[in-house]
Amino acid sequence: MMRLGVIGGTAMTSLATDEIEFTRSDNIVAQTKYGDVPLLCVQSGENELIFLERHHGNGVTPPHKINHLANIDAMAGANVDAILAVCSVGTIPSDFPPGSVGYATQYIDLTGKESTFFDSNAKFTSMTNPFDLDMNTKLESVLSKIQPGLKLSRTYWLAHGPHFETTAEINAIEKLGGEVVGMTMPRECKLAAELGIPYAAILVSSNWAAGREPGDSNKDLDHEEVSNTAESKLGPVIECIKVFTQ
Repeated sequence: MMRLGVIGGTAMTSLATDEIEFTRSDNIVAQTKYGDVPLLCVQSGENELIFLERHHGNGVTPPHKINHLANIDAMAGANVDAILAVCSVGTIPSDFPPGSVGYATQYIDLTGKESTFFDSNAKFTSMTNPFDLDMNTKLESVLSKIQPGLKLSRTYWLAHGPHFETTAEINAIEKLGGEVVGMTMPRECKLAAELGIPYAAILVSSNWAAGREPGDSNKDLDHEEVSNTAESKLGPVIECIKVFTQ
């Protein structure tokens, strides 16, 4: 039996429950010392899926205000065996255009904002390989069949948000090794690592990063357009979820 935690957005949860056969579903509210967290618990065969919408359903919580401590503590309280995160990202390199779906192998977080359960007694957690290698192997096997020839493994750059980046910032991020840009995921990854929960992240390219739009380097980024693009590309994500529950 596999109990998989899945963190994503509202559209992901709705689509997943439409596409995955299940025999039972329960909406619960997990009470943690960091706050309450709504969860959707689904029984699929012998396996369980615990869905968590990182913005807690309303979709308006800004990324820098997401309660990551409560979210990951709720997953731990649900006794998940692993966490699979789904992340919308902006793309820097030309070989990972919007609509592509890959996975994270490294992240870069220079925001200076701490993400830890251990404020009083420091826990020094190794993050040499922040993402679970076995989980990433499964993601590679699924996504390479859907997108043959596409380089799937990427380095995620954490931006503080909620503002999108400037063109100059994207140019600097690229020079420092960032390939895709987002505003949330590494904070989850760090907390999961502190609790010993295997974690992997699916990257859904929803837009070109600032200054990288082909033919229009001055194009402004629009949050609604970015969200709609990400939501329309969730088919491969569902296949990835399925491979962990078969």
